[in-house]
Amino acid sequence: MDSRPYSIHDQVALRRLGNFAVAPDGSRAILCIATAVRGKNRLDTHLWSVKADGSGLRRLTRSAGSHNQPVFSPNGRTLYFLSGRPSGNRQVVRMSPDGGAPEPVTSSPIDVESFVLSRDGIRIAFSAMVFPGGPDTLTATAARNGTKGDKPSGGQIHDRLFVRHWDEWKTGRRRHIFVQAVTGGPSVDVMPAMEADAPSKPFGGREEYTFTPDGTAIVFTARDAGREEAWSTDLDLFMAPIDGSAPPRKLTTDNRATDTAPTFSPDGKSLAYLAADRPMNEADKQTVIVRDWPDGTPRRLTDHWDRSVETIDWSQDGRTLYATAEDLGQRGLFAISLADGSVTRVVGEGRVEHVAPLGESVFYSLDTMTRPADLYVVTGGAHRQLTHLNAGRLKAVALGEGEQFSFAGWNGETVFGHVLKPANFVPGRKYPIAFIVHGGPEGSMGNDWHYRWNPQVYAGAGYAVVFIDFHGSTGYGRAFTDSIRDDFGGKPLEDLQKGYAAALERYPFLDATRAAALGASYGGYMINLMAGVWNEPWKALVSHDGNLDERFAYFATEELWFPEWEHHGTPWDNPASYAKHNPIDHVDRWRVPMLVIHGALDYRVTDVEGLAVFTALQRRGVPSRLLYFHDENHWVTKPENSVLWHETVLEWLARWTGAGD
Repeated sequence: MDSRPYSIHDQVALRRLGNFAVAPDGSRAILCIATAVRGKNRLDTHLWSVKADGSGLRRLTRSAGSHNQPVFSPNGRTLYFLSGRPSGNRQVVRMSPDGGAPEPVTSSPIDVESFVLSRDGIRIAFSAMVFPGGPDTLTATAARNGTKGDKPSGGQIHDRLFVRHWDEWKTGRRRHIFVQAVTGGPSVDVMPAMEADAPSKPFGGREEYTFTPDGTAIVFTARDAGREEAWSTDLDLFMAPIDGSAPPRKLTTDNRATDTAPTFSPDGKSLAYLAADRPMNEADKQTVIVRDWPDGTPRRLTDHWDRSVETIDWSQDGRTLYATAEDLGQRGLFAISLADGSVTRVVGEGRVEHVAPLGESVFYSLDTMTRPADLYVVTGGAHRQLTHLNAGRLKAVALGEGEQFSFAGWNGETVFGHVLKPANFVPGRKYPIAFIVHGGPEGSMGNDWHYRWNPQVYAGAGYAVVFIDFHGSTGYGRAFTDSIRDDFGGKPLEDLQKGYAAALERYPFLDATRAAALGASYGGYMINLMAGVWNEPWKALVSHDGNLDERFAYFATEELWFPEWEHHGTPWDNPASYAKHNPIDHVDRWRVPMLVIHGALDYRVTDVEGLAVFTALQRRGVPSRLLYFHDENHWVTKPENSVLWHETVLEWLARWTGAGD
């Protein structure tokens, strides 16, 4: 008897493993596990404890809200973490690793966003959004938040970009770093006058700042670019004394591209960090840099390795850096020798997210296309799975089986893709196709478990899923990624066409008469382009947060370095590049039914683009529908919204492909 196919309702009910901390003695790990709160349209995160052998999994935190970012004290007797109820400020708290009632460490009048602990366990550094300048910025910010001052008007005046960023309007607040004793007392803003964010916005976290080994200063990442901030990727490392007695000093003065993720060796003698080489290229290769602390010459450790490192963690003996990097459709774990920079693959299949070396072991989280994330450990080359967080929930659920394939893409170069069979696959039967175009475009859709674009949802609905890592994707070397520049709709479209044809030839269960294409962000742009220049195969299209007009999109987006890098300049300097593969110029050929989705808080691809796509479809008489979220940004992350998103998409696909008939 067939198992029940996987659905979006299964996905929303899963436990989602986030970051974790391992006790100094290796006896246990504390896990952050998020779950949906029924009827509340939110995710709550709780801390769970599991023994190092995988036994004894139990929940430590009980109150509603999110509890995350666990950190052990140096002696392992105290657990620090962030805790915040839905209606209260988020603060750093502490409790016994065995559980109990948390007690506050910080008493900030505004939310604490992230924190790190000094090596001696005496101090914490934390980040919060404040209005820079003046004394006691935390209290002053709390007094100003939610008020208009003496002005009855709600208007805001801006003198430079950013006016808005990702999903928020800029109000003059900045993310700053504060230091205080773990026993309490005053908090010191170590960067009080800086008009910059540390950690960087919108996605920077505690990986972007750290105490110096002696605990007297903070090294942090920030973009201090003045009026050029909106078109600069010049993130630098700064150092500031913990008592605020001197302004921050820039450590990476020579590099005009990104420097980030500072981390000190266990003996305190070396600083490692990640650096890109080319200004304005947010997807540039990140190289591992190591320098003797404090005044050594930077040494480029991974120039010879054609992969971009995403995270780094020191081994306890200081001889190895454990790195994560995308690699041929996977996100692997690699060991990099400090002696000669040689790279050894530790985990090659699936997606490694969080890493914690301890002694001879390395703990890591891993997910694949067929398994949500769990905690693993590798010791001496032997890997063990420590948790099975969703085994019970997925026991009676059928998932599709995935396979990677390759083909000759643009210019005959090797390109990789994946095919996922429908759940409860029956040999000899043909299945409708869901052809997914990933975003970025400098990104990858490969062997991982995704909570927004999970191909298993489509496999569970009876579709065979095909997705291609076209030219421009990451994990295949710098030249492959760079090749999309000034060619948004050229090489990638050719790869998509050739990949689709190769999949049809290789997999006889694909039904080319019932195919639909979907994409978001760059994938949404590509869907809008395909609607005019490659619409023959498709019975239905889904465009989520995609540009219609590349030229106008430049003026409406917030991070200008992206289009200026991709198109070799501004629209007035290089108009031909913006016009080269512009979907708006092919609207006259739109004919395939399209579902359009957009979020009101999307300031990366503004909602005007989605509304314009829907307007064009309606005016041309093409069957179309608009799904609009007033409370989502570039992504759809809230559980109930995700259910509506998937149900609407699957209903649209079934209506035009006949899936389920």
